[in-house]
Parts: sequence; structure tokens; C-alpha cells
Amino acid sequence: MANGGPVEHGYPHLEVVRASITALYKRLSYDTIHAFDTSVAPVDVAFCDTDELHLGAQRVARELVRHYRLPDARLIVGFREMTHAANVELAAGPEYFVELNDRFRTHRRDIGAALAHEVTHVYLHRLGLSFPGVRENEILTDTAATYLGAGWLLLDAYREDGASSQKLGYLTPEEFGYVLAKRARVFGEDPSVWFTSAQAYTAYVEGRGRARRDEEQPPLSAAGWAGRRRYARDRRRAREPWAGAGAGGAERGVPYVFSAEGVRGGGSGGLRVSFPCPTCHQRIRVPVRGRVRARCGLCRTVLECDT
Repeated sequence: MANGGPVEHGYPHLEVVRASITALYKRLSYDTIHAFDTSVAPVDVAFCDTDELHLGAQRVARELVRHYRLPDARLIVGFREMTHAANVELAAGPEYFVELNDRFRTHRRDIGAALAHEVTHVYLHRLGLSFPGVRENEILTDTAATYLGAGWLLLDAYREDGASSQKLGYLTPEEFGYVLAKRARVFGEDPSVWFTSAQAYTAYVEGRGRARRDEEQPPLSAAGWAGRRRYARDRRRAREPWAGAGAGGAERGVPYVFSAEGVRGGGSGGLRVSFPCPTCHQRIRVPVRGRVRARCGLCRTVLECDT
């Protein structure tokens, strides 16, 4: 939790974020992902200064447990001095003990954000879904919370001005916006109407622009002129007899990779290109033969390509 200190910006965790989205689709399946088509409503996690602290925290925790469809999970919420925003003891259940930073005694409107992260920890723990390493696992948790409809609270808790700052979670504000825009694209939501923080809205707009650029990378038909030109150049090079495997690969700063099949360098019939699905980031492999319609087997997105 950044509390008065500097807030990191940009996309330093983007590759782990994308891997987290892929992992969610693989572990939960298309149907389960789409069961979370409705985000947590602001009114359901609202917390007024007049609400009793412990009863209000328990009420918000129950609402988040309901959102994740964990009917037999019971969260016991307490407060204490700590460095982080919150902590949850991931035992066998059904009771889970959550500790919130004492700061939330006087910043009660952000209790829902802190609990959203911790309840997501419980949900992923029960699924058996985790990444190796604390940092990667926390990024997975933030990404899952946001993609499954609770993490917009974490972004809305971001506030920054000349005198103070606050940010919850391990993702940067722009990364939260990126994942939130990915979710909005799938479910047709407009989360911008929920933000009470002007800085959170700005970060969402920035992340939305970055997410849109994923949909404008060649060989997708929506790619821009510069990307199409570079793709055509890389495709010509991949067809040369001396071209090695992985010509035009990601190490050259592009998302697509060409590979030859059959006769080496044998024209369009023997060349394939792989690229990440802009929705779930699973790699898709299609033949290089002009306009192709591809369907991602993981998230079922239909993609118009010009290979």
C-alpha cells in the first residue's frame, strides 16, 4: 500500500498480467469466466462514516464472498497496525481471518477495495491457482480480482495529489485500467461511471488505450498502416530460404512469429504465423494465406486476420 509515498506508473508488470488472464481462462473455463458478467455494485460495498466499523466490514466481506460464490466461506475481519493494506490467513477454511491496516478505521470507503484483494486470495486458494513467487502471485490476485468484477474497487482507491497519495494493490494504476478495459470489452461494461477518484478515471482511460492497441497488432485486420507495413516486410524475410525458425519473433519487438512448414521457405502454403489472442493472450497459429478468420480455442473470440 502506497501511503503518502511515490506511486509507480506505467506497465512494468504487463507480461505477468497477461499470463494471469491466460491462466484464469485455462483454470476457470469460458463458461465460469462469463458467470462473472456483473461486477460488484458500488451500493453493495458502500461504507459510510456512520456505519459501525466491525459490522460494516463484515457486511462488505459477506457481499464479496457472495460475488465469488463462496457460500461456505466465512471471513472474520479485524484491524491492526501493519505495513501492508491487509492480510489473510489462507487455512483450510471455512473460516478465514482477515486483518486490515488500522488506516482503514478512518478511511472506511476503501475497506471494500482492501477486502476485494483478500477475498480473491481465498477464491484462488480454493481453486488451487497460483504463480511461483510472492510478487507474481500478488499480481495474479490483482488481475483476477479486476477481471472477475471486484478489482475496480482497487483502482478507485487510488488517489494522488501534491500533498499525499494512496494506492492499493500491486498493479500500477494504468495496469488496473488495462485489465479493467479488457473486462469491459468482454462484458460490455462501462466502469467509468463507478469511479469517485479522478485519478482512477484518468488511469482507466490510459489503460483502455493500451488495451485497444492489443487489438490493433498485425496480423489482425484492425492493425494500422505502420504495423501492416512492418508485418509485410517480416513476412517477406520469413519466406527467404535462409530465414530461420521464429523469423519476425517477439525478440524483435513484435508479437507475431513466423514458422515454415513443409518445404522450407515454400511460399504461403508452407508458412504459418502465431500471435497472442487480444482477449486472453493464448497464442493462436494460422496459415499465411491472406484474409483468415480465426477462433481462439480458449476464450472463443473470433478474430479477423490479414496474414
